[in-house]
Amino acid sequence: MTTPGLPWSIRIPLGDLRRGPVALDLTPDADTERAIAKALKLVGVRGLKANIRLSPWLDGAELSGDWSAVVTQVCGVSLDPFDTELRSDFQVRCAPLGSPLLAPPESELEIDLDADDPPDALEHDWVDVAAYVVEHLALEVDPFPRKPGAEFIPPPAEAPPSPFAVLAQLQPAPREPKGD
Repeated sequence: MTTPGLPWSIRIPLGDLRRGPVALDLTPDADTERAIAKALKLVGVRGLKANIRLSPWLDGAELSGDWSAVVTQVCGVSLDPFDTELRSDFQVRCAPLGSPLLAPPESELEIDLDADDPPDALEHDWVDVAAYVVEHLALEVDPFPRKPGAEFIPPPAEAPPSPFAVLAQLQPAPREPKGD
């Protein structure tokens, strides 16, 4: 039930939502967590858990839920691996292609910062809830990780060489006076 190219996939058909909301408690196995870490270019992912509620929304679906995980990254300063606990909640609406809820591709896009996000377009008649969890995990990962307490100390700046430094090298060493 996995989708090629995705490290974790759990598909729920839109038809299943006609009977009502679906609640899911998701926990991937260790091999899947390693695949997620590899896909997100992390050292590791542990303890990923998600609680998802999938509800019918007009001709599509609405996902809402929360997730938590511990990710291991490499510090950009010390190059030491370190763990960070991440957690977040999210809400996403999606609709099948051809739905009147989706903006036509040729239409001009207007951005209203106070409005809800537009629905995602579903290319199939199912919703991949695990892919949404991995997507939101990726959004929370720090792209410039820094281990707590790690501090970058720049090397001391060297004084620019004097333009006369080359001439000083050409000058012969002083001779010691000869003793009488």
